[in-house]
Amino acid sequence: MTEELSLLARAFEREPPGVALRWALERFGQDARIACSLSVEDTILVHEAARVGAELGVRPRVFLLDTGRLHDETLVFAERVRDRYDVELDVYAPQAPLVESLLKKQGFLGFRHSVAQRKDCCDARKVEPLRRALAGARAWITGLRREQSVTRSDVAVIEEDASNGGIVKVSPLAGFTEAQAWDFARRNGVLTHPLHAQGFRSIGCAPCTRAVAEGEDARAGRWWWEDPSHKECGLHGRGPR
Repeated sequence: MTEELSLLARAFEREPPGVALRWALERFGQDARIACSLSVEDTILVHEAARVGAELGVRPRVFLLDTGRLHDETLVFAERVRDRYDVELDVYAPQAPLVESLLKKQGFLGFRHSVAQRKDCCDARKVEPLRRALAGARAWITGLRREQSVTRSDVAVIEEDASNGGIVKVSPLAGFTEAQAWDFARRNGVLTHPLHAQGFRSIGCAPCTRAVAEGEDARAGRWWWEDPSHKECGLHGRGPR
């Protein structure tokens, strides 16, 4: 991380999410991309980016990775978000040859047989589309929170993303607890995904995401058959690929 980004990360640590978002949109404009899985964290970002963007005269660019296995509720909700916030919603789908090869190799549910096979699925359906989503970007903005999992415990509000060519990565909610995120959403009238009300504390692909039982952590419903230390799809690597 450069000295400038390190200083900014510390300065924005306890600020509302709109502060880091404003910095990113002022500095990078439409060269910044906002990742949106439509979780409560990500719709907070879209809500705030729409507000800040209107003040700055910048229309935020938001992207969704349509893996081909999203819940129907997610697709319907995506349209509500697009209409409510009037943002550019760029959709990136996996390349058909990659998916066809994957299905030929491991079938429809091979990702449940091993971490390696699951990561192959994530690579085809998420990581490769992410590379296209970030092509030409100078920064991307994510809803990562340190509390979400052991694999995210060191996320900075602003950092250099070595996994994606050294572009700037901004995570305005890095220091938020889940309770703080929901409090912010309720106080500010943020649209929230209907699956959250059904016990889904994380939003992902339908075959890989379930509702979370009382007492489980927020990411327990993602790839629930795996050890928590493996629960990343590859979108948020911590070093060069």
